[in-house]
Amino acid sequence: MDKIYKFLATAAYTGLLPRMPGTWGSIFGALFVYFVFSKFSLSLKIILILLFTLLGIISSYKVSKNLNNKDPDIVVIDEFVGILLTFLFVPVNLESLVLGTILFRIIDILKPFPLKKLEKYPYGIGIMLDDIAAGLISGLILYGLFKFFNF
Repeated sequence: MDKIYKFLATAAYTGLLPRMPGTWGSIFGALFVYFVFSKFSLSLKIILILLFTLLGIISSYKVSKNLNNKDPDIVVIDEFVGILLTFLFVPVNLESLVLGTILFRIIDILKPFPLKKLEKYPYGIGIMLDDIAAGLISGLILYGLFKFFNF
């Protein structure tokens, strides 16, 4: 397996950590949001999300094909992108970071309709789509909480 695809698909190898790889990928994404992503303009954030999504589709496709597994646990670039989307329109502080990450993980794990249908798409696209949707839903809920409760 090409090392760069594995590095990308596992979100800098966080998907290789023992137990709960999706949670590790989400935590890595949350740290990236806190220390890097939150410092950028909205337009740069959108460009980064599009770039990571494209790289995620390609790398997760390559890794899943190589492992002969439609959605291997080690692939967590989808969680990473989902976390970026969760925090696209909300201010980032420790409280929002914890709440948004937990909210994203709950939605990602439970996969309410229609998220479950989205992972039916083949390989890279299916791997990424449900987490993109989970990130958008989490971000919308988090945004609503900020608007109504003035975090």
